[in-house]
Amino acid sequence: MLTTQRKKAILDALARDGQVLAGELSVEFGVSEDTVRRDLRELAAEGLLQRVHGGALPVSPALAPFEARRDIETAAKQRIARQAAMMIAPGQTAIIDGGTTSALLVKSLPADLRATIVTHSPSVATALAEHPCVEVILIGGRLYKHSIVAVGAAAMEGISRIHADWYFMGVTGVHPQAGLSTGDFEEAAIKRALAARAAETVVLASSSKLNAASRFVIGEISLAQTIVVEKDADREVIKQIKSAGVTVVRA
Repeated sequence: MLTTQRKKAILDALARDGQVLAGELSVEFGVSEDTVRRDLRELAAEGLLQRVHGGALPVSPALAPFEARRDIETAAKQRIARQAAMMIAPGQTAIIDGGTTSALLVKSLPADLRATIVTHSPSVATALAEHPCVEVILIGGRLYKHSIVAVGAAAMEGISRIHADWYFMGVTGVHPQAGLSTGDFEEAAIKRALAARAAETVVLASSSKLNAASRFVIGEISLAQTIVVEKDADREVIKQIKSAGVTVVRA
């Protein structure tokens, strides 16, 4: 089998099964594991998959710059955002992550909602500046430009002073086995810290993020109590997420 044929077969298997194992591929193709690993390295360098120990996972397409992501899956993100906004009750404190879906979430908050919103996203805070009844607490730090959020030691210090009812988390990858992931090491740490300060963590996941993975792990899939997905999200993936004890809400 030619290299191009192997690579196509690998990508086809990823699309079908959600993961591939180097050992199984070497047997299927009749080549060494070193040859398969070379194929995986080259595909990863092209941005076509995410290598993990023993094999590979589908790569998340949600790693484009913030401006580019605004126009991706907009209708689906709006439905997910509206569903999430309905979870916040009057008097509650909610942490809202950065990202394009989070930006839509704050726009969906009722004009008469009295609540406290904590965020490390300047864009989320700015979007709420004119809200008449929402108190906004902005956590500062070094700006991670991809998601337009604060990261680093100063952000961690601010996060440690919070107790919240909800944390609405943005991710770039949601995979039943590989868990929740994102494209930046520091941002992954910030997300773990925010989840630890909330009674319930809700992940906002449009279809491009399901069954995909990025380089840095936030935590196991069970770090979230709830994941909000599109109404037509893949049934098999949803079944696996539910089997981990996570509630799935379709929007």
